[in-house]
Amino acid sequence: MAALNQCNFIGNLGTDPEMRIMVNGKAVTNFSLAVTEKWTSNGEKKERTEWVRVTAYDKLAEVCAKYLTKGKPVFISGKMQTRSWEDKHGNIRYTTEIIVNNMVMLGTSQGSGDQDYGQTEKPDYTPQGGEPEYEDIPY
Repeated sequence: MAALNQCNFIGNLGTDPEMRIMVNGKAVTNFSLAVTEKWTSNGEKKERTEWVRVTAYDKLAEVCAKYLTKGKPVFISGKMQTRSWEDKHGNIRYTTEIIVNNMVMLGTSQGSGDQDYGQTEKPDYTPQGGEPEYEDIPY
């Protein structure tokens, strides 16, 4: 059976994007996305916010870092990935994040409309031999 790993979110940036350059020379940008669900139960309005960790690589990382800011609405599409690393105390830590391959800035800015900053080719962000090499703890 075929597998599918695709996630789509619309939400607001919870933090300003943080861009770094990995040891392989490629850009990586991280930010959090607040995805809020609203509903009414017994006449009472309720809401719940899920926080999604987002990572973009290469040119898309540069675009995210340049144009996105805390609070802006955005659509992202990508794959879910869990990775591990060892912290400075020797403990194994895990994080689950969405690796973005498409981003659309929502809302209007001076009448410009939505902006689509997707990648048409598969991003080449994984060095040969495995996962991206991070300079330090990823967040």
